[in-house]
Amino acid sequence: MCGLAGFLDVGARSTGQAEAVLRRMGAALTHRGPDDSGLWFDPAAGVGLAHQRLSIADLSAAGHQPMHSACGRYVLSFNGEIYNYQALRSQLDSEAGGIPWRGHSDTEVLLACLVRWGTTKTLNALVGMFAYACWDRQDRVLTLARDRMGEKPLYWGWQGNVLLFGSELKALKMHPACRAEVDRGSLALLLRYNYIPAPHSIYKSIFKLQAGHAVSISVDGAQQCAQPEPYWTLRGAVQSGLAHPFAGTDGQAVDELESRLSASIQAQMVADVPLGAFLSGGVDSSTVVALMQKQSTRPVCTYAIGFEDKAFNEAEYAGAVARHLGTDHTELYVSSQDALAVVPQLPRIYCEPFADSSQIPTVLVSRLARQHVTVALSGDGGDELFGGYALYQLMPRVWNRLRLLPMPLRRILAGVLAMLPISQRLEKLQGIMAARSREELYGLVRSHWLKPESLVLYAQEPSSLLRDAQAWRFIDDYESWLMAVDTCDYMVDDILVKVDRAAMASSLETRVPILDHRIVEFASSLPLAMKIRGGVGKWILREVLYRHVPKALIDRPKRGFAVPLASWLRGPLREWAEALLNEQRLRTEGYFDVSMVRRTWTEHLSGRRNRATKLWAILMFQAWLAEQ
Repeated sequence: MCGLAGFLDVGARSTGQAEAVLRRMGAALTHRGPDDSGLWFDPAAGVGLAHQRLSIADLSAAGHQPMHSACGRYVLSFNGEIYNYQALRSQLDSEAGGIPWRGHSDTEVLLACLVRWGTTKTLNALVGMFAYACWDRQDRVLTLARDRMGEKPLYWGWQGNVLLFGSELKALKMHPACRAEVDRGSLALLLRYNYIPAPHSIYKSIFKLQAGHAVSISVDGAQQCAQPEPYWTLRGAVQSGLAHPFAGTDGQAVDELESRLSASIQAQMVADVPLGAFLSGGVDSSTVVALMQKQSTRPVCTYAIGFEDKAFNEAEYAGAVARHLGTDHTELYVSSQDALAVVPQLPRIYCEPFADSSQIPTVLVSRLARQHVTVALSGDGGDELFGGYALYQLMPRVWNRLRLLPMPLRRILAGVLAMLPISQRLEKLQGIMAARSREELYGLVRSHWLKPESLVLYAQEPSSLLRDAQAWRFIDDYESWLMAVDTCDYMVDDILVKVDRAAMASSLETRVPILDHRIVEFASSLPLAMKIRGGVGKWILREVLYRHVPKALIDRPKRGFAVPLASWLRGPLREWAEALLNEQRLRTEGYFDVSMVRRTWTEHLSGRRNRATKLWAILMFQAWLAEQ
């Protein structure tokens, strides 16, 4: 795992100045790669690359980046892990000519693939998580690419005539051309979803390169006309799965999933540094750890965070699973004070406003794991691929009832609900009365602020996946539609962002074996009954797990990685929040409708309404803004 940054500036000719800028851009990413740093600048083209290295495979200087190809044509800055790099290396060796290898890093193999096969064939051959920038000195073309599932981040965009790119926005800000102007439309998206979905970012004209996409920019061509193109899409995987459904028995499906998961985990356990796993005691992380332990000759190192508040504590379940599997388990019980101490650090950890409050325990468990290991595997992806969220069963029932009611009657009911002193859940029900389709219904349910444009001054909210009523219409059943949309959007821009930034802030590499694209493709081919059965989600994943862990240790209601945010905002975080929501401060900054913000804050403090998630998005923006 590493951090990369760079620029394309045809007007940059001073090597000294360019290298000084690159050094600052790289230094902003030191947490992503504290073991080594490097930079490279081509004054003839105005292209510069900076790299910060977290050494995982081949700890020697042979893995130093930016890395130059043996032929001298290509220069590569790469962040991530290529899990099949040994097989690719063997394939290259078997081809005519062979390769004069200098070391055994996956970076060198990736670069050799690009030299021998070009971008398209290479991207389709890779199994892994990655973001990279590759400069072709001969054709004067810069290529940026991101892995299929979006595990590794990559921002890019034009600021005037200068192209900036990097793993995090804080690196782009180190370039003098970066205007860092807040995009009010993206701020509206933040208030709706608690994260900013790709391709948008908090800054104008700076974008997230979307998962499974690559973009090539020619110095000699129409630079700013270049648009990212997909080399793999989840939509394509789902369509292929529907066209070629799995036709085997239940037992064959479970065998196949266990085989694929085991292969993915085996590949992701390869490292030249200490490796462990997060363990919450839930289905996903327990499955990953169980299959890790099955393949390991010694106890796997596992890590869990516990909370003094029993309503939010799952450490006891993780401990029980760890004892059964025989892992080397470490758990840390944290107080509210420990968790609250993380809050002021969040704007620096998350380089753009991010408001999933489970970021707090994620930061804490990452810090715990980093005390012992450099790489940690996680169980993310199981809920989205195999139907784990309760919403996947609740939403179809709601829609089936709602669509039977005529719209005039729904409007009357919504008006009645608006006059009652209702709970947050009934307030949400009032909002969804207007849904005209299953897609619109889910967009309303997922929205924390139903009309963020009324809160963000002068904002025009851009389109997004959950507001596009036509998205994924080819999927017939609502449950599968929900899973596909969440995998494409929520998982990439919330879950994976949360884990990546929290872990990399502690220089910890995280790997997500369930998101091997071949497992994603297999999951897409499974019938719904193998995912949700008998009112229980993740049926097939549970069946794999039950081969290794007793049901009694696993079967319980899903709790999630939550914190008591509502009570914190009324208690220990109240002074911090009040300062950020100060009326004069809000007026001076000019981003929000002050009266609406203050009214929401007052309602929450009164205890009559729980406005915690709504307020958290505003507070995370305000705290982030104060750091700019």
